[in-house]
Amino acid sequence: MLFGRTPRLPTPEQALKGRPAPVFEVPGRHTVLGNPLLGPYPEGLEVADFALGCFWGAERKFWQLPGGVWTTLVGYQGGHTENPLYEEVCSGLTGHTEVVRVVHDPRLLSYDRLLKTFWESHDPTQGFRQGNDVGTQYRSAIHTHTPEQAAAAEASRTAYQKTLTASGYGTITTEILPARGRRFYPAEGYHQQYLDKNPAGYCGLGGTGIRLSTPFETNWGASCPTGLAPSPAGD
Repeated sequence: MLFGRTPRLPTPEQALKGRPAPVFEVPGRHTVLGNPLLGPYPEGLEVADFALGCFWGAERKFWQLPGGVWTTLVGYQGGHTENPLYEEVCSGLTGHTEVVRVVHDPRLLSYDRLLKTFWESHDPTQGFRQGNDVGTQYRSAIHTHTPEQAAAAEASRTAYQKTLTASGYGTITTEILPARGRRFYPAEGYHQQYLDKNPAGYCGLGGTGIRLSTPFETNWGASCPTGLAPSPAGD
C-alpha cells in the first residue's frame, strides 16, 4: 500500500480478500533440476524460505548452488490475502513478499550455507525496496520452519550486522519470522525458473559485495573441500 511515496504494509482489514482456491496451475517440474516443484518431498529433505527482492534472480542464486538443492520455486508469503495473484501482490494490498522456497538435502548442503547465499545476494538494509525495485513485496525476510532454523537465522543476522556496520552500512531490516501461520502461495507458472526460460530477462538483484564472515564459514572450509556445507549436528 502506498501512502504518498512511502510503501506501507496493509492491515488485515485493509488487505484484499483473495479467493479460497488458486486460479492457476503450478508447473510439474523444475526446468533446471528436473524435480517436482510441489510436495510432498522425499524423506530427509528440508524446506527453507527466503525473500531478498525480485524472486526471478533470487531463485537462480539458489538453484545454482553446487549440489544439495533438490528443487526451488517462487511464491508469495507473509501477507493476508488468500491465493494472491502477482498483480495483487504488486499493488501492495496483500502484504506478501516475494519468496524463494528452497528444498535441500541437509546432508549435502546445510541451512547455514543457504543463509550465506541469502545475505550475500542482496542488501538487507534497504527496507521496502531492493535496488530500483520499490514496494513492500521486495522486503527482506526469512521464514523459518524449525527452532534450529530460527536460531541459525538470528545468529547469522547478528554476525552480518557487525560486518556491515564496520563497512558503513545501516541497520538490517530483514524480518525473521516463523513460517507457521504465514502460508506460502506458489506464484504463477511463468515466474517459476523465469531466468532459465528467459536468460536475458530482468534481474534487479545486487548484493553489498560484503561476505558473511562467521565461524560457520570456517567450518565449511575446513571440513568440505568442495565448498558444500556439512549437515548441522543432529540432522
